[in-house]
Amino acid sequence: MGDRLVDRDFYLKLAAAGLRMPIGTDLVLHEQPDPEKVKCDAEALGRVMEEAAARYGTPLAFPLMDLRLEKADLLRLLGVEESAADGFHFQAPPLESDIARVRNSARREFSRRNAAHIGSVRYIRERTSLVPVGMAIGPFSLMTKLMADPITAVALAGMGVSGADDPSVLLAERALVLAELAVRRSVTAQIEAGAKAMLICEPAANRVYISPKQVEAGAGVFERFVMQPNLRLKGLLEDAGVDLIFHDCGELTTEMVRQFATRLDPAILSLGSSRRLWEDAAVTPRNVVLFGNLPTKNFYSDAVMPLECVGELTDELIARMREAAHPHILGSECDVLHVPEAAETIRRKVDRMLGRG
Repeated sequence: MGDRLVDRDFYLKLAAAGLRMPIGTDLVLHEQPDPEKVKCDAEALGRVMEEAAARYGTPLAFPLMDLRLEKADLLRLLGVEESAADGFHFQAPPLESDIARVRNSARREFSRRNAAHIGSVRYIRERTSLVPVGMAIGPFSLMTKLMADPITAVALAGMGVSGADDPSVLLAERALVLAELAVRRSVTAQIEAGAKAMLICEPAANRVYISPKQVEAGAGVFERFVMQPNLRLKGLLEDAGVDLIFHDCGELTTEMVRQFATRLDPAILSLGSSRRLWEDAAVTPRNVVLFGNLPTKNFYSDAVMPLECVGELTDELIARMREAAHPHILGSECDVLHVPEAAETIRRKVDRMLGRG
């Protein structure tokens, strides 16, 4: 097993000390003269991560939560131009030869944007005393980005339809294999760059894509499409001595939360504002720190989220989590994105959640 820079007590102590923090690297990025140029410069991006950690008073240096990176890298390995990656969907099941091609490309160089992301983790490890946190989209969420209609395919799989019976299910099955390979390639590179914690983002693993009724009736679709790929990722991280930070801001059932908390056993479990963390504490082991989950996606709007409401929600969440007696880091429900016309509004609300305004 790899050498650990941190252990569970580290995260528990951060929670006990009352740490408040957003995942706010994107806000700092957009204060730079040329944010797009920074995204392709490992050192400049690393400095942004360093500055964000300093501003928000956290020892955890989070990268940009860019969930497009692994898709672009995967498709580049299959000959799709990076400029076309965002809108690309497989129209037919990927071939076995496509899977073999990606599997055999594990050590190929990354594109400039992906390399900068990986290099920013290396910058934090080598040039700062912060904890370098890597980031990758989860396998299931990446699979949904490779298909035009993943919901129908997953629903058919939940009804017991196999890939041998339906081409859309076969597409989902093979896209998931490709997605897991792409995520492992990204995660491995970030571990080699020095990541000591890994933020795995699975926002699509939710009740929209996975039918709770099918799961309750005994369908193994959640286990097969979500849990098994992520358990394999967890094993990869454990072997390397890297902590898992698991993020899912989707609409979840309590059973989904319980599975993430108990079986993936993350150091930190980050959930969206649709969840009541003080209730999720009942299904979360005490050595798993709950993170979040203020409704920061609404911070751009004073009409939807007035400044005074941020303070009220912050105080309520802190009080509720104290009553639940569960380790908690107060933070954002997801990454806090820069919105040009609302930049100052968002900053004021972040300051309020941090107790600075």
